[in-house]
Amino acid sequence: MADPRFFKLAGPFRLDALAEISGATPAGGASPDAVFADVAPLESAGASDVSFLDNRKYVASFQTSGAGLCVVAPEMADKAPAGMALLLSPDPYRAYACIAQAFYPVVAPEPWVAPTAWVDPAATVAEGCRLEPGAVVQAGAVIGRRCRVGANAVIGVGVVLGDDCTVGANATISHALIGSRVVLYPGVRIGQDGFGFAMGPQGHLKVPQLGRVVIGNGVEIGANATIDRGAGPDTVIGDGCMIDNLVQIGHNVQLGRGCVIVAQVGISGSTRLGDFVAAGGQAGITGHLRIGAGARIAAQAGVMRDIAPGETVGGAPAVPMTDWLRQTAILGKMARKKG
Repeated sequence: MADPRFFKLAGPFRLDALAEISGATPAGGASPDAVFADVAPLESAGASDVSFLDNRKYVASFQTSGAGLCVVAPEMADKAPAGMALLLSPDPYRAYACIAQAFYPVVAPEPWVAPTAWVDPAATVAEGCRLEPGAVVQAGAVIGRRCRVGANAVIGVGVVLGDDCTVGANATISHALIGSRVVLYPGVRIGQDGFGFAMGPQGHLKVPQLGRVVIGNGVEIGANATIDRGAGPDTVIGDGCMIDNLVQIGHNVQLGRGCVIVAQVGISGSTRLGDFVAAGGQAGITGHLRIGAGARIAAQAGVMRDIAPGETVGGAPAVPMTDWLRQTAILGKMARKKG
């Protein structure tokens, strides 16, 4: 059971309700009116808990689990222990996520403006918002309904936040237009100057950064990530992107819908990523590139060329994954050779 000091449990739910919520199909013999009270890992789940199996590495835990209900792929159903009810899904992890969200829904903030929060008279804060101690909302900013602005966060001049957004403690936002249902974790920096200057022996001359950051709906941006505003064109983060902690996104970068950018990735200026690109941890992508829709970039890859749609690359400099694996194997064999 999740710690009730931090997480509010909803439910319980009947099996037939969980099937509808998850889109999964009850296995034969499962009682539709059986009631379940919580979600839990396979190893610790009890008779009133729901769990899931998505990775074959955990089949042994599944076979000995005490969970009353488990979400599994149809081909794994015959490995369930006696007495366990099953929900069958081709994508058990996604189905379980729907169930877990039902048990632990996002709770709307309790409306409140802390006495030490400061809202400029020229700012607009919609109903149902929560501004925690030290929060600052500057002139011309517009905050949508049911937003939460954490302690000491700063919403800069003219910034727009859509409905149901969360801004974590100590985050700063400037020069940005942000959609609805966006989560910015603590320490995020949005809209600061891009890293642009004209180099020369007489000194480096700053180029004014005159663009914005435009963030779509349903985006999450992890703790201490930074997104620079554009130099003239905007920096754009598409709907549904998931950006992990400590990511750096340079000026004029454009991310399509649903991109997944893992921790410590750096994307240099003016590079464009298509829809549903995934970049593994600590990958580096140089500037002015085109990364095609559905491309996958392995962790710690160094991308220095355009990547075709759907291509998977790894290594530094990044090459097609099969080439990288072959190169790595050859180097390993050479290293093991005796002199």
